[in-house]
Amino acid sequence: MLTESFRSVAEKAGWAVGRYIVMPDHVHFFCAPKKEVGVITDLSKFIGTWKSITTRGAWKIGYEGAIWQKEFVDSLMRSDESYDEKWEYVARNAVHHEKTEKPEEWLYQGDIGGLR
Repeated sequence: MLTESFRSVAEKAGWAVGRYIVMPDHVHFFCAPKKEVGVITDLSKFIGTWKSITTRGAWKIGYEGAIWQKEFVDSLMRSDESYDEKWEYVARNAVHHEKTEKPEEWLYQGDIGGLR
């Protein structure tokens, strides 16, 4: 459901979504607005749309209650930072939270593509 919501919202909003990792109580993903006319360039609006779509999907399968916190935390990649280096840091979340011994063994991660 999350993978499809990334694709759906990204397509509608004109954003590219790259790698992601889903943890039991939070999610990390890399995203950026595409350079096209008419795209949503405000990250808050993009996240709000994504949360809305994933919430509707959860309700369809019978989930009740709040899905997402109202706020989110964002980080900008600086021009001297490597996408792969930043990903390694994020992927270590599963190890840090003692969910797996190696980041690559965590099943709840992937790459939507279109961002690099």
